[in-house]
Amino acid sequence: MIDRQIRRLALAFLVLFILLLAQVNYLQVFASNRLANNPANQRLLLEEYDVDRGNILARDDRTVLARSRPTKGLLKYLRTYPGGSLYGQITGYYSVVYGKSALESAYNDYLAGRAAELLPQNLVDEILGRPKRGATVVTTIDPVLQRTAAHALGNLPGAVVAMDPKSGQILAMYANPAYDPTPLASHDPKAVRAAWKRLNDTPSKPLLSRASQELFPPGSTFKLVTTAAALENGMKPSTTFPNPPELDLPQTTNTLQNFGGEHCLGGAPQLTLAQALTVSCNVVFGEIGLKLGADKLVTQAQRFGFDQNVPFDIPFAEGSIPSASRFKDDLPGVAYSAIGQQSVGANPLQMALVASAIANGGVEMRPQLVSEIRDASGRVVKSFGPSEYGRPISARTAGELTGMMVQVVQSGTGTAAQIPGVQVAGKTGTAQHPNGNPHAWFVCFGPAQNPQVVVAVIVLDGGSLGSEATGGHVAAPIAKAVLEAALGRK
Repeated sequence: MIDRQIRRLALAFLVLFILLLAQVNYLQVFASNRLANNPANQRLLLEEYDVDRGNILARDDRTVLARSRPTKGLLKYLRTYPGGSLYGQITGYYSVVYGKSALESAYNDYLAGRAAELLPQNLVDEILGRPKRGATVVTTIDPVLQRTAAHALGNLPGAVVAMDPKSGQILAMYANPAYDPTPLASHDPKAVRAAWKRLNDTPSKPLLSRASQELFPPGSTFKLVTTAAALENGMKPSTTFPNPPELDLPQTTNTLQNFGGEHCLGGAPQLTLAQALTVSCNVVFGEIGLKLGADKLVTQAQRFGFDQNVPFDIPFAEGSIPSASRFKDDLPGVAYSAIGQQSVGANPLQMALVASAIANGGVEMRPQLVSEIRDASGRVVKSFGPSEYGRPISARTAGELTGMMVQVVQSGTGTAAQIPGVQVAGKTGTAQHPNGNPHAWFVCFGPAQNPQVVVAVIVLDGGSLGSEATGGHVAAPIAKAVLEAALGRK
């Protein structure tokens, strides 16, 4: 009887031992990676905040967009954002509760000191008993242009993007509403959650950048894409089109009308393609869209990056246009898409890319937000040079489009962007949408014959002019201010 009890007890211990061994092996082998990276793992959190996270700098090497400062708390470093909301959508946040976004996320391995290029510096720090230090990320942002963009936009809802068309470097990218990442970087979880709730409860969605992450109808700025398609497919700036006040649309009794329902250019019987772009004639561009057909129009948009995966350092919603097959039974949709309405969507970064290809002789550069990475000793461990995204148009088409855009500013809808002594090329847009007053757009570059900077602006719902807004009245002066600052005219 006693032997049987001993055997049962031994068997029970054996089963418990096997279960314990299985659990230990499961935790150490199969679940180790998941547990180690679980945000609830306090040990991991403490290790992460033991690192003196690297700075994020503007292109001038002096303006600090994000830095860490030591604390006396359990978490040794606190992330701070000296520029506040001016750069918040670029840097993103580094949060003990909600993780990371934007550059804080995209370059986390460098900022946290974990990238392979930082191994030599890490070894030196360990030998000398210094805390682990992250790398510095140097951006392409020009603080003067960023401040100019914010000031010119003021309290208007919208966004501004400025870029160098020859390198693809983003010089400014600002949107209203903006947000300050500082409250999200607090070490007090209760305060972080309260800040998060405030931001997410705001209807205008400040955590989502209107410059690069939301899409809006581009209106007549999309006529640059339509004109490019026309020129690439045999039309010329001198090609003429009838000039009625409205266009009868196939497959329907509806018509497409000009702005204000009037004839373009005083009722001339015909307009050239160049004249139609100068005065932004909807009827002519609707006719061009129907002549080109959906395949050619959609293909041209895709060559500029619409509905493609355009590489960028932080999240980017590329422009969108329905596939050609979607237009098979919707020819009116082709006409409306040709003027940037209906199902076409874009943001200032996408339209800046379109203008940059025109400015750069037909070559579209990949948009770039970071120029180099430096270790804690200041040594450059990685640099990012210009890289070509594609060639959406020929050099000839780019030259012809540039000349036509110059006329838009000299004598057309974009005269508010004129700068004495500088030839500016531009295109206005006034985009209707069902949820409010029209969005006002302007896209430009200058000097036209040797472009140094491209600027794209959107002001939502007409800004202060409401239903009376046009791109030429509302958005063009904002773009002009940024262009002047970039060219040293202010």
